[in-house]
Amino acid sequence: MLKQTGLEYSVPARGGWTIVHVGMLVPEAHEIFVCAAGCLRGVVLSAAEMNLTDRFSTVAIEEHNVTDGDMEELLVEGVTDILNRLKKRPPCVLIYTSCIHHFMGTDLDDCFRILNERFPDVDFVDCYMTPTMRKSTLNPDKMMRKRLYAAIKPLKTDDRDVLLCGNCFAVSETSEIKTLIKKAGKRLLELPAIDNYSDYKKLGSAGLIISNLSVAKDAADELAEKLGIKSLQIPFSFGYEEIRDNLEKLAKEIGTTYDTFEADKARADEALRKAHDVIGNCEIAVDGMITTRPYSLARLLAEHGFNVVTVFSDSVGGEEADYEWLEKHVKGIRFEKCVSPEMRTFTPDDTVKILALGQKAAYFTQTGYFVDMVENGPLYGFDGIVELSRMMTDAFLNVKDLKKTLDIKGWGCESCI
Repeated sequence: MLKQTGLEYSVPARGGWTIVHVGMLVPEAHEIFVCAAGCLRGVVLSAAEMNLTDRFSTVAIEEHNVTDGDMEELLVEGVTDILNRLKKRPPCVLIYTSCIHHFMGTDLDDCFRILNERFPDVDFVDCYMTPTMRKSTLNPDKMMRKRLYAAIKPLKTDDRDVLLCGNCFAVSETSEIKTLIKKAGKRLLELPAIDNYSDYKKLGSAGLIISNLSVAKDAADELAEKLGIKSLQIPFSFGYEEIRDNLEKLAKEIGTTYDTFEADKARADEALRKAHDVIGNCEIAVDGMITTRPYSLARLLAEHGFNVVTVFSDSVGGEEADYEWLEKHVKGIRFEKCVSPEMRTFTPDDTVKILALGQKAAYFTQTGYFVDMVENGPLYGFDGIVELSRMMTDAFLNVKDLKKTLDIKGWGCESCI
């Protein structure tokens, strides 16, 4: 879909997580952003809206630092000054360098060497706020998922521990992932469910790493290599057969069986039927903000009789089969690229009621009837389809304040509760 880079439109839907939000998943960690003042504005607001400014600091780069060539000194002394001023020394510090450091060839290795010598009781993690490189290397989101686990060191392997890597949200207690792991007599470890640094370090005992997000695969593979264990990818999907295959793959890996496919499928079908009884032929718009698999979701809904009219997404990204199925079987469906400059003048049809799945879809269609969730939330598998069906029904029946919702940064963070 998106074949070349050019001018892009940024949708004013702010529920998606930034590298600030993601980094805060490391419990008790302190974030320090070393950037120009203009770049710092957004990340400062993210921390403030999370009510976590006590875990956030900045070092501002000025023009003279560039011309004087003291970028290394500024980073080292700036971080040192911040740590010496804190009331309590954090066990971990995430240092976010910016584009200018890499353009100028700043010796970051030496900076971290000095900081490690000065503060041997602190785990320093090199993080990156480099949006200018988002299409030439690992984008900032993928890189941040990797850095989340950088401070974890190998411990004695406990085969009972299975680590779900790279998610911003803990999966639902009733998801098939958790029920299978419990059935196998194992424990699921998830970073979003951990609230202290000691337990974070214990993630190094994992005997298996699993991941279900494409942005987390590199993180899972890198951590698995460090710990000397296996990494298993069970991609998120709304397709019944793909869900079944992934659950069977997980079950086999952990020494149990997945034998409830027919019952789970029937439960999902029934939930979708009940939702359709309420929603009927209402037009539905889906976006790539609510889920990492928008075309898979649109196909699921279309197969169950829902009137899907638009998918808002910037790329097909591995969903070619679902995209082609929608093109062939859903007459008149529209595929809109959110970053296209023309989208700033997108005009919705205000003569019909629209149910939007995701904040971007809600913004473009200007509807108050929408499901508010980002990046799959706690959903996974057939259990996730059942829960999403409930959320769709609720969204259809109960209008939300669109502007108020879109103004809140970081869905699911403290500021949103």
